[in-house]
Amino acid sequence: MSVPASAQVPHTIRSAGSCCFRSSHQLSAQNLGRHRRWRGTGKKKILSTRGVLESRNGAHPGGLMKRRKVVEHIILLRAKPNISDAEEKDMLDYLYTSQYQMRGILAVSLGRIEDPNSDNFTHAVFMRFQQKQDIAEFQSNAYYSKVVDEHVKPVSYVRPSPQPQHGSVSVDFESEVEDDIIPLFRRGEDFNYGVEFMLLVSFLKTASREATEDALASLDKLISQCSASIVQATCGCCLDRPDNGYSHAAVIRFPSSDELKLFRESEEYKDMWASKFRPIVERSLHLHFTVDPVGNQLM
Repeated sequence: MSVPASAQVPHTIRSAGSCCFRSSHQLSAQNLGRHRRWRGTGKKKILSTRGVLESRNGAHPGGLMKRRKVVEHIILLRAKPNISDAEEKDMLDYLYTSQYQMRGILAVSLGRIEDPNSDNFTHAVFMRFQQKQDIAEFQSNAYYSKVVDEHVKPVSYVRPSPQPQHGSVSVDFESEVEDDIIPLFRRGEDFNYGVEFMLLVSFLKTASREATEDALASLDKLISQCSASIVQATCGCCLDRPDNGYSHAAVIRFPSSDELKLFRESEEYKDMWASKFRPIVERSLHLHFTVDPVGNQLM
């Protein structure tokens, strides 16, 4: 089984698509003038297209953008410590190009996790589907099963007996995005580069509904306040609480590592986490990976 040459991408990362616990955030048409900014690239300066995207096809009179539901699918992998560059490239190539072999996948982004984490995950995959049923069909698809058996499992860490399990975890959540081709399929200049940030949390059983909703609302508010530095953000409650126990997840695309760092190291984020989340969170996972251009085959 060969991968089309035009579909291959650098061995660390792939991307084709990005978003809070109830919605997706991008700049609205009415806020475009307020949030436009210049992004420096060496001696050249390029006007960011974030915000312009929403003033196109899907807008209602008055600047409100039509929205549609999507289902976000996160896969976290634990590769063997001795995985070679060629094996890693092969695994990511086949996972990424799965979108060309089956229906239902709207966007894909994946790569090597850049910082160590307590669960020892090494790689992350983000996929967007139109509905939950599409994920089930994807997971049972013969082509995808072959990719997993031949290119993922052989290089994955396997948990020891009594019940050996390959080191992967998946999380699904429903969210909303703007009903337009660029934000929906995560295409265009803003989605060619950047950093994918993933946040997974589970709340204590003793946490009150009010405290949980307050924490989620505070994250939603912070993302809105930082919309000029965020390409897209989707968040939501997990559809089926998996064995890993996470109840909520978020995927936030930043235009650069610097802007992710500013977001996570800001006093607002630190205060929000310390006062709203930490007292009621049972476990959490913060991951990110860099996204590189993937060529013109996705445009």
